[in-house]
Amino acid sequence: MATITISTNSSLDGVVQDPDGTEGFDRGGWFPPPGSLERVAWAEHGEAEAHAAGALLLGRSTYEWFASRWANRDGAWADRLNGLQKFVVSSQLDAADATWGPTTALRGDVAEQVARLKEEQEGELVVYASYRLGQLLLEHDLVDEVRVFVFPVVLGAGRRLFGETSARKPLRLRKATTVGGGLALLTYEAATSA
Repeated sequence: MATITISTNSSLDGVVQDPDGTEGFDRGGWFPPPGSLERVAWAEHGEAEAHAAGALLLGRSTYEWFASRWANRDGAWADRLNGLQKFVVSSQLDAADATWGPTTALRGDVAEQVARLKEEQEGELVVYASYRLGQLLLEHDLVDEVRVFVFPVVLGAGRRLFGETSARKPLRLRKATTVGGGLALLTYEAATSA
């Protein structure tokens, strides 16, 4: 049986929108600059996380965004991401659109499809930047772990990782680490009671 991990970057106030400033969000660009101690440490973690993953679970927009940035790169991190199996929640993605390594589209009831996928797969299914998908998975208690890189900035507005839920979704802090001197990496696991 597989586990599902949401892995994301967030401002201190929970905003996940436009960390690199390329999406045109007026408060975007809150990532540390390339070459900085924090950015190097973040990248080292990202590469290790990719090597530990069994597959990626993504929404279609995130799949396309990642494909446009990683498909033509090389190196250990890119090779791993490009070669990983991708499961993409999409009613529109077809074989002709699946240009980023091994890709399978999940169609129909998302919660049902992902629950089946958890039963059929092994290892860790990592969810990157697919926020609507992540919220749906949290709502249906399909998430086993949440990893959040917290960046030391308050944005005050923007899309957030967590939205409304039908009930409390308790998590338990498993690990808190300082990365690169200025970032916090918080790892939570699903908890059965708060």
